[in-house]
Amino acid sequence: MNLNRKALRISACCIAATLALTGAPAQVYAASPVAGISGITASALEEASKSSLVSPTAGVSQKMADYVSVAAIETVALTEAADSIDTEQSAEETQEASAAVIEGEITEAETEEKTEKKSNKKKKKNKKKKSEYADIAIAQVDNYVNVRDAATEEGNVVGKLYNNSAATVHATEGDWYQITSGNVTGYVKSEFVVCGDEELAKQVSRRVATVQTETLFVRTEPTTASDVLGMVPNQEELTVTDETVDGWTKVSIEDGEGYVSNDYITMSTEFVTAESKEEEEARLAKEEAERKAAAAAAAKVTSQNAAIADSTAPTSSGGSAVASYAGQFVGNPYVYGGTSLTNGADCSGFVMAVYAAFGVGLPHSSSAMRGVGYGVSTSELQPGDIICYSGHVAIYVGNNTIVHASTPSTGIKYTSPIDYKPILAVRRIF
Repeated sequence: MNLNRKALRISACCIAATLALTGAPAQVYAASPVAGISGITASALEEASKSSLVSPTAGVSQKMADYVSVAAIETVALTEAADSIDTEQSAEETQEASAAVIEGEITEAETEEKTEKKSNKKKKKNKKKKSEYADIAIAQVDNYVNVRDAATEEGNVVGKLYNNSAATVHATEGDWYQITSGNVTGYVKSEFVVCGDEELAKQVSRRVATVQTETLFVRTEPTTASDVLGMVPNQEELTVTDETVDGWTKVSIEDGEGYVSNDYITMSTEFVTAESKEEEEARLAKEEAERKAAAAAAAKVTSQNAAIADSTAPTSSGGSAVASYAGQFVGNPYVYGGTSLTNGADCSGFVMAVYAAFGVGLPHSSSAMRGVGYGVSTSELQPGDIICYSGHVAIYVGNNTIVHASTPSTGIKYTSPIDYKPILAVRRIF
């Protein structure tokens, strides 16, 4: 507002000078200020007119005097318009606008038009960025919809878009969408997907914070002075529950929900995507090979341990044997980074150690365990299946119950029901 006031004073001086040069009666403007003009403006006009030292110029026409009167009125109008202009407008721009009105270059309406254009320009600049979900289509089918290489049912099938899987829409051809999902690009019938539904896209997606330091503290509050809720290892992928706190992200771990510093994570949005024909064939072959390898390993372990007196050693193979064996260690301690079934293990260390007793090597990472064995649905759960959560992993033992190395305060224990927190994946080894 200081800039506008300065411009106003300059405008008043310009009018006063014009009055002096034309010889127009000063009292006309000083004694009869235009309705709505501020006291400061009226005073400036009055003082400027009274202080004129130049005598009226002979031969000045009444038209010029009238013109000056109009200029005074338009200066007031410009003052009112200037109040709505962004305060970042320079004093020089305001001064030029005032002079232009006085000299008859622009009218009051034109001044308002310019102000409106600047306001609209600013609105466009500040307009929110396009949502990352705007072009996302979500499959809504019983099982899957075929992705074809042409916008016709005669097109070759190049992949499958499973229910709740996501695709990016590039174009529309009749009642078909051209999409890309994962490594698959092609066409799907629009009736089998929902496009532009941001809420649905958020529901089926997962915001992920990936740890980028060796050990990251998860704190109870978004400050380094708060208590440590838990610790997570490098490359762990945590489900994000809130991103509204500047510099911090709220995530879910076994100990509860806490905050991690944005300096030590990377953010991403995770969708289930389409599977190409080649990827499906490779997955099925890999899963079959893993089944055979796991069965062979379990049979070998059973044979080797048949004569061992150690009661804790597994004596049979299969998922039920894994679940039974894991239950023997309930009550033992939780130790971050540990892999000992007796002296202490963390969640992934516990699952890794249990399966190691059956000759199966697994990674020491709950996130990495989402890729071992082969996936099954929660409706197909069997004892021995590995259940993956955000920053946590457990072994299913049946009856809607898991066994897991839970937290430092509870150690290895049973928990029921299994969906006490969102399940990300179920993986089967045997």
